[in-house]
Amino acid sequence: MAAYKDKGFSERLSTGAEAKKAMLERVRAKPGPDDPAIAERRAAREAIIVAREARMAERKAAREAEIAEEAAREAERARQAAEQAELEAAREAERKRQTAAQAVDDVALAAERKAARDARYAARKARR
Repeated sequence: MAAYKDKGFSERLSTGAEAKKAMLERVRAKPGPDDPAIAERRAAREAIIVAREARMAERKAAREAEIAEEAAREAERARQAAEQAELEAAREAERKRQTAAQAVDDVALAAERKAARDARYAARKARR
C-alpha cells in the first residue's frame, strides 16, 4: 500500500492559479450586454413584465367592477327595505286607526246599550 503523499507548496500555488485562470475564462466567455441573445432575452422579460402588469390591471378593474356591482345591489336592497318599512308603517297606522275607530264604536255601542237599559228600568219603574 502506498503512503499518502502530501502536496507541496508550489503545487498548491499552481492549482490555485489555474483555478483563478479558469474562473477568469468563464467570466470572459459570457456574452456582453450588447449581444443579440442577451438583448432578445431582455426584450422577452420586458414583454412578460408588460403582460403581467396588463393582467394585474384587468384583475383590478374586474374587482372594482364587482365592488361597484355589490354596492349597487346593496343600495337596491336598502331602497327596497326602506319601501318595505314605509309600507309597514302605513299598515301599522291603518291598524291603529281601525283600532281607534273600533274603540269609538265600542264606546258608542256601550253607551247606547246603557241608555236602552236605563230606559227599560225607567219604564219598569213607571209601570209600578
